[in-house]
Amino acid sequence: MKLDEAESTMQKTVESTQRSFNTIRTGRANASLLDKVLVEYYGTPTALKSLANITTPDASTILIQPYDKSSLNLIEKAISLSDVGLVPSNDGVAIRLNIPPLTSDRRKEFVKTAAKYAEEGRVGIRNIRRDVLDTIRKQEKAGEISEDQSKDLQDKLQKLTNKYTEKIDHLLTEKEKDIMKV
Repeated sequence: MKLDEAESTMQKTVESTQRSFNTIRTGRANASLLDKVLVEYYGTPTALKSLANITTPDASTILIQPYDKSSLNLIEKAISLSDVGLVPSNDGVAIRLNIPPLTSDRRKEFVKTAAKYAEEGRVGIRNIRRDVLDTIRKQEKAGEISEDQSKDLQDKLQKLTNKYTEKIDHLLTEKEKDIMKV
């Protein structure tokens, strides 16, 4: 694995961490809260966003309008069983999710969840670094690259690792501000 491949993979890890952050509630309605909700549709787990139009008409409401009206109850059940923590309200045409204001305890829980996601991202980046480092050392041992080239590559790899770890730390700081903002 070359350094540019490592950088690309590290960037994907950062993007994955960002998507995980998007599923954490902040007190404002956000359609990405429902990204992980799967609906049992005709016996197949299907992503909610492919079954319905999800909008946020105001800061405290998420409106879900299914493309197939017969799936309304299935969607309602899936949301109730998910870990979103919101109670769906079915009016026969659409489902509304009211986003209540977060308590300070709930905000602290969400900050902990965000920290967990950030740590998973950092671990992913360190794993990428470890794999590339192993490759560099094998190449040096096999005589494919010199000791100096090996040291240079290892230094560049460490700089890449630091850069992407800092990006995750920055995303975490932003998410924590967002969660704690009343």
